[in-house]
Amino acid sequence: MPESTPEWSEEYDVIVVGSGAGGVCGTYTAAREGLSVLMVEASDKFGGTTSYSGGGGVWYPCNPVVQRAGVDDTIEDALTYYRAVVGDRTPADLQETYVRGGAPLLAYLETDEHLKFQTLPWPDYFGKAPGARLDGMRHVMPSPLRVSKAPEFKDLVRGPLDVDRHGTDTPDDYFIGGRALIARFLTAIAQYPNATTRLRSPLVDLVVDRGVVVGAIVETDGRRTAIRARLGVVLASGGFEGNDAMRGEFGVPGAARDTMGPPTNQGLAHRAGIAAGADTDLMDQAWWSPGLTHPDGRSAFALWFTGGIFVNQDGERFVNESAAYDRLGREVLAQIDEGTVTLPFWMIYDDADDGVPPVKAPNVSFFPTQDYHDAGLWHTADTLEELAAKIGVPAEKLTATVARYNEHVATGVDPDFDRGGEAYDRAFSGGQSPMVAVERGPFHAAAFGLSDLGTKGGLRTGNAGNVLRADGTTITGLYAAGNTMAAPSGTVYPGGGNPIGTSMLFAHLAVRDLLAQD
Repeated sequence: MPESTPEWSEEYDVIVVGSGAGGVCGTYTAAREGLSVLMVEASDKFGGTTSYSGGGGVWYPCNPVVQRAGVDDTIEDALTYYRAVVGDRTPADLQETYVRGGAPLLAYLETDEHLKFQTLPWPDYFGKAPGARLDGMRHVMPSPLRVSKAPEFKDLVRGPLDVDRHGTDTPDDYFIGGRALIARFLTAIAQYPNATTRLRSPLVDLVVDRGVVVGAIVETDGRRTAIRARLGVVLASGGFEGNDAMRGEFGVPGAARDTMGPPTNQGLAHRAGIAAGADTDLMDQAWWSPGLTHPDGRSAFALWFTGGIFVNQDGERFVNESAAYDRLGREVLAQIDEGTVTLPFWMIYDDADDGVPPVKAPNVSFFPTQDYHDAGLWHTADTLEELAAKIGVPAEKLTATVARYNEHVATGVDPDFDRGGEAYDRAFSGGQSPMVAVERGPFHAAAFGLSDLGTKGGLRTGNAGNVLRADGTTITGLYAAGNTMAAPSGTVYPGGGNPIGTSMLFAHLAVRDLLAQD
């Protein structure tokens, strides 16, 4: 890491690294506030992991969108909830900064006609915790944007996942979900001549002069240049989920092939921050989910189960199948550690959907059915006993498990794992019990693994996203947001929209802090 001032090729007030939610929000804030800003993106597309999000939502209690809908929530209730589920794993003031900061940020953004949001009710993930919002009205999403309103970005915004994994054509009607969020920010940024965006330009290192971050080394078209940042550098380039070596180094379970992050999320910003003296936290953590395994060998984040049960290698249920995905994924990990679950685990379901797993949101479209059977990932049999033999579990255990579960379905209560016991469990079943009997043959099994939405460990920060050393002092000129910072939510996932919401807020606060320092 350069410790003396190099020959600068360019100068800006602010350099923002990454173009996901945090990157574009930080860049927009800097440009709108009159700063010259450069946003560099390592890949050939804008959007990072954010662009793969189906909703692109943010968890911002009491924001203007939900207030216009007449929601009676309070920040105090939201803070009670957040603190109850996160606990003392992260600083209380950092948690409070997030919970209180979202609403003012959304109010700030909504004054720009390019940035529009709408409600997307999404229940809090710990529905029995004090202060939980069961109607989902802390969560909003970007409004869809017609591609015709921003045609220049049609092929420059990453995703959807089917484009990258199936080779499908990029949608030419609407940007939706995370793609809408990125496209809206890019159109908003484009109105400011003091903003520059650059693709295929990974961060190589930070330039530090007497303990102060004063610039960055960026590689573009194979050429490395030193770019000065007069006020500071904001690192918002996602996690390191795409780097198997780094996952192994910090003990992150799973594999890069099964992450939902783009392959360019290699942890370069983490490395640069650590080299500059940053402290880190939560480096073994990720945003987890069950992963439906596809014929390409990758297990992809899946949710919205309208039937089926999960069984382990002993043919027994081991989890609430309708639980929020991070909670479910963490339970899988806990039982792997205990030796009670091995991968793959299996979804057992009946023929209600003609052999296709009852998964309405696989995030990656299904391959042809026969491909799963040829890969040994899906199995079909006339009886549960025959199905058990095909997936290598004890027949008597599997039949007993299904029989017991069907009895619970009849009563509407799951005494074993409380499936349906929380609002989120019932989010995809119209508020009714999500339990559906497994009784119509032939019977089927689908292999599941572990997926993630990205790592959540990173550089430890203060309340403005200012990066801290181990002794608690601030590294002047260096900020982090999103999955490049250590998540305020610690080892839990309080509600949908936390990752994107955290990324946007702390990138915004970082730029506001730079303005204050200036």
